[in-house]
Amino acid sequence: MIIVPVRDEDNIERALRRYKKKFDRTGRMRELRRRQAFIPPSERKRKMMEKARYVQSLRESSEM
Repeated sequence: MIIVPVRDEDNIERALRRYKKKFDRTGRMRELRRRQAFIPPSERKRKMMEKARYVQSLRESSEM
């Protein structure tokens, strides 16, 4: 749980800004977005192989 101490002289906007900053530092939203779409291991491996083939073809074409 994120706790943001609010001082007497702070307004609500400043407290919200500090809360948002702390929340961003936790990385919780990045983790949620990453987990939103499940990619099976077989598909992940297939994409890696396609990328490797593409990079290999780029290297071969640049050598000529």
